[in-house]
Amino acid sequence: MTLPRRRILVCAALGLLAAGCAPRESPDTVRFWAFGREGEVVAQLVRDFERGHPGVHIRVQQIPWSAAHEKLLTAHVGDASPDLAQMGNTWVPEMVTLGALVPLDSLVRTAPDMDSTGHFPGIWATNVVDGHVFGVPWYVDTRVLFYRTDILARAGYSRMPDNWEDWHAAMRAITRVMGPGHYAIYLPLNEWPPQVILGLERGSPLISPDGHGVFADSAFAGAFDFLLSLYHDGLAPPVSNTEIANLYQEFGRGTFAMYITGPWNIGEFRRRLPPQLQHVWTTAPLPGPTGPESGVSLAGGSSLVLFRSSKHKALAWELMRYLSRPDIQARFYQLTGDLPARREAWNDSILANDREARAFQIQLGRAVPTPMIPEWEEVTTKVMDETEAAVRGGITPSQALSALDRDVDRLLERRRYLLARRGSGE
Repeated sequence: MTLPRRRILVCAALGLLAAGCAPRESPDTVRFWAFGREGEVVAQLVRDFERGHPGVHIRVQQIPWSAAHEKLLTAHVGDASPDLAQMGNTWVPEMVTLGALVPLDSLVRTAPDMDSTGHFPGIWATNVVDGHVFGVPWYVDTRVLFYRTDILARAGYSRMPDNWEDWHAAMRAITRVMGPGHYAIYLPLNEWPPQVILGLERGSPLISPDGHGVFADSAFAGAFDFLLSLYHDGLAPPVSNTEIANLYQEFGRGTFAMYITGPWNIGEFRRRLPPQLQHVWTTAPLPGPTGPESGVSLAGGSSLVLFRSSKHKALAWELMRYLSRPDIQARFYQLTGDLPARREAWNDSILANDREARAFQIQLGRAVPTPMIPEWEEVTTKVMDETEAAVRGGITPSQALSALDRDVDRLLERRRYLLARRGSGE
């Protein structure tokens, strides 16, 4: 027996043992797994649901994000999955492949308040696998530009440019006025979203329908060249995020003027920057190669999914509908800062009057999903590895992208085999 298989069986045995030792639950107990801070907060929200459903108990189990993925897999192997769970959007294809999730198509069709029309299209698409809906967006995120408005103004720009050519010119102007030791943008070498976003903006599919990497093709190669120019022209420091002790402090010092990041950093920038800097930073949608409409970004966040093994599917679905209500999502935003998945919730006065959240609302309308494959997280590791090699000069850009395609092709070898078998009718 191989070590990974032995580990899975041991974990499954432990999961079954734990289930056997658990206290007996009432017939109408719905088990809900939620991760990180969301797991703490959602326990407050479900109390109102219980009051509206006498006799029903929602047992929320909070799980650290660092342990969530392995726990979900172990629970599936050990037939100990919850009734419903929060799930990172990039995990949905993997759990579908394992047969763990219930397709929600028929439930969505009979619940007009739960269909795709009330959601951002790119986010909704992250829950669709092989034409079937397997999750409902709970909260959303994407990436936008956080930037220093005062530094941009010093460089001669009253607003953030919306196309690559003007954006690059603005970054050059920033480095001129700020001087040595200062950079226009911070792009950590051990983060993958910037290069993937630029590739998506150029129209690259990243992975072909038949399961091959297409990073060396012209669409991604052009985006990769643009990215590398930011390092080679001295506009971005060639460092990882472990080499910057405190990014908020460096942003405040003007060491860099821009950073591509997500909505969680709205609260962090407000807490960590000193009062005198609170009015000289904001957010903007990402510039596109040819203008704002081509300025797409990642479709991210978490969804709510229903497990096949659930004995309380109807109640779990009702809880999913409750947590998707615009008023509940607005409350959830106030408690966590997580951006609502339902468009109607953005009409809440707190969000509607939030200057920094506005860029995210615009960007979410232009968000697109990454390839819907279980191996995506492994692919992103290869993207980071080859990017760093090209930035540090170990290999040429074309060599880096050819190596990336070879690595991805190896990762997806079994996927291609299964696709070929499916196509031949075996």
